[in-house]
Formats: sequence, C-alpha cells, structure tokens
Amino acid sequence: MRIAYFDCFAGVSGNMALAAVADAGIGPRGIQEALAGLKLSGYRLHFRRRQEQGLAGLKLRVELTGRRPRHRNLEDITRLIRRSRLSPEVKEKSIAVFAALARAEAKVHRVPVPEVHFHEVGAVDAIVDVVGTVAGLQALGVDRVLCSPLPLGRGEVLCLHGLLPLPAPATLALLRGVPVYGSAAEGETVTPTGAALVRTLAQDFGPLPAMTLEKTGVGLGDRRLPGRPNLLRLIVGEVLAGGEDTVVVELAANLDDLPAERFDYLMEQLFAAGALDVLVLPAQMKKNRPGALLQVLARPQDRLTILRTLFLHSTTLGVRYRELYRTVLPRRTETVATRFGKVRVKWALRPDRRETAHPEYDDLRRLARRTGRTLAEIEAEVLRQSGSTRSPQSRKVRQ
Repeated sequence: MRIAYFDCFAGVSGNMALAAVADAGIGPRGIQEALAGLKLSGYRLHFRRRQEQGLAGLKLRVELTGRRPRHRNLEDITRLIRRSRLSPEVKEKSIAVFAALARAEAKVHRVPVPEVHFHEVGAVDAIVDVVGTVAGLQALGVDRVLCSPLPLGRGEVLCLHGLLPLPAPATLALLRGVPVYGSAAEGETVTPTGAALVRTLAQDFGPLPAMTLEKTGVGLGDRRLPGRPNLLRLIVGEVLAGGEDTVVVELAANLDDLPAERFDYLMEQLFAAGALDVLVLPAQMKKNRPGALLQVLARPQDRLTILRTLFLHSTTLGVRYRELYRTVLPRRTETVATRFGKVRVKWALRPDRRETAHPEYDDLRRLARRTGRTLAEIEAEVLRQSGSTRSPQSRKVRQ
C-alpha cells in the first residue's frame, strides 16, 4: 500500500498542496496532463523552483488569462467536473472537496447549501488546485492519504464578506474533529481550500507512520514567515511489511454500579460516537465489590465525543486516557454476492503477502434470520464465492 503523508509544517493551502504533489515526482508537465481532462480555460500555470530559507521547492502561481470568472455554486462546479474526461475516482473526490466547502460555508453563513456561492474558492485557481491535487495523487499511485496535525495562525483576513478573524470561520467548520494547534505565525496558515483538501482526502491525522520512504515533494507558500520556511512537504512511501503505525487513544473507566443489562446500550452508543473497539473486563474493586473495567479505543479526534458519551450513558465519575501506537495491517472491504444475499468481506494483507478474509458477522446474521439458514452455511457460501472453503479465507497476492 502506497501512502502519501501531508506534513503541514507551516500550514496548507491549495496551491501549496498542488505544488508539493508536482514536486513529489510527476512534475509540472504531469499536472498539466492531469488537468487536460478538465474542460476549463482562462488560466495558465507557472511553476518555479525557489528556495525558502535554504530549502528548495516548487512554487505555483495560477495566472488568469481571460475575464474574471463568475461566481459558481456547488451545482456549477459539480457539472463542470462531471462533464470532464477525468477518471471516476478523481471526479468523485474532487466533488467531495467542494461539497465539504459548501457545507462549511452554509453553516457559517446560515444559508442552504445550494445558495452558497464560492467567491474565493470557486475561482479558477481553486478548481485547478483541488482537481490537480486529487489527480496528481492518483498519478502517484497513492492508496491512502494521511496528514499531520494542523498549525492555525492568528490575525485577520480580508475577503468579500469583509474583515474576518483567523482562522477563517469556514476553516474552523471544516476542521471540526481534526487535531490542530496554535501557531505563532501571523496570518492565514490553513486556508479553506487547504482545509477541505486534507479533511476530505486524509483517512487519518497524526504522526508520520512507519514506511519505506520513496519520494518527497515540497510546495512553497506565498507569504514569508519570520523564522521558519513557509512550505508543505508531501512524503510518499510504501507501508512496511509489518503494517502501518497509527496513534489511538485508550479511554478507561472503572464501573461498579452500572446494571449489567445497560452495558449493551452503552457499547452501542460508544460505537456510534466513533469508538474503534470496546472491551469490558470483570474486576474486583474496592471494598471487594464486583465491577467492570471498561476500555475504549478511539481516534484522537474522537476523544471528546467518547468522553461525553461515557459521562452521559454510564455511571462513571472519571475517565482515564492515554495515547498509544497501534500497528494495523493494510485492509480493504469488498461485497460478495451470494444466492442468499450480499455480504461484506474484510480482507487483511499479511506480511507474507497472504490475504485473509473475514465475512462481516452482522451481514451473516441478517441473512440467517431472513432465510432461516445457519450462520455456518451462509459463511461457507460467502467463502466459496470468494474462491475458498476455508475460514478465514487465505490467498496469496502476487508481488
């Protein structure tokens, strides 16, 4: 699995992301070729190799060659992208980025999404930045995108609506649930376009995972930051054979007064809040009372939601938490059609290049109830359709 990691040392914007993708291997010509499928005129791309405090990278400027573009809404941009010659995956991801922007603007200005007009982000340069970045990542053969926590600058920014505080309201709306931290930089370090790109494309936020490093691209920003280079790094590599390292939060609570029948509902609420796993262990507590140790694994950005869920739906008065590293194998899910119905199957890639399959229990249970067949019979049919009669299924993947 090939990973692209956005190292947002000084922030992220659309032109920085696109320049970093170009610098990571496909070059300016590759970006031009990727954008050729987009039926958009009136612009010219200028890539220049520059140095920022001794570090070399690419700087991108989008020159408008026609008349100033009209304001566009989400429907206009969606129609433009769908009518292009881009791949289906690039189309869907690009539209998803602008849909996220539209929802953020609608929330900030309290208007319906169809009434949102993209003043700054709907300009030609933003469409080029978004579509070019998505298409460039596909050209690099990237399977998964990760991102570092984001530094948020301070100050004010002048836009069509007037003078707004930084981070921009739309940026904050887009980054809800994303790990961020305050930066000493004066000015806009994370733009709405940059926030929408990483929020939509990144599957996780955290430290650089274990990988075999292949390429690095550097995209330079427009502003000069005192004491630090204004750049974004894109790090591309292959996941190591042992798996991919991610950071998770473990939340734990001791419960000795929660009725046993309520644990089912509590677990249901925790999974709905974003828990990755929930574990209940029997425990002997103070005054020799029987109780339970509840442990919840979650993504760092979901910690506060999990905390709120625990305080709302359990009797605990305090919750412990800590960050842990977790190594996970590359995984994917496919749907297998059987004579009983459709079942999702989770595949995991082992270090020896074997793939093991595990049919989704909820799907097996649903079909068993509907058809009157046993779980074992339906599982055997799923594995047969996948090419094996063993459980869990195993097959060798070619190098």
